[in-house]
Amino acid sequence: MPLPPVLSSIVGWLRAGYPEGVPERDYVPLFALLASQLTDDQVFSIVDELVGGSDPITARTIREAAEATANGPLADADVARVRARLAAGGWPLARPEG
Repeated sequence: MPLPPVLSSIVGWLRAGYPEGVPERDYVPLFALLASQLTDDQVFSIVDELVGGSDPITARTIREAAEATANGPLADADVARVRARLAAGGWPLARPEG
């Protein structure tokens, strides 16, 4: 089933901000930022879109990172780094701080 337009736009922003793909170290802060703006179902719809076509190990890593966002605080530097990448990709909800 195709993603709703708003989620498709978010996937587009993610791909623009991370044209070479999201590095593993950015998964948890990325999904935490998404979770602060979206419902769990919306975040996991985006996860499913991102893992489509990935090798099974990468897909599992992405899913585990999305689930880990509720497991504790994140480093401010990690969140700021991901926020800046998303802003560079045009995401209006992730303006860089400072």
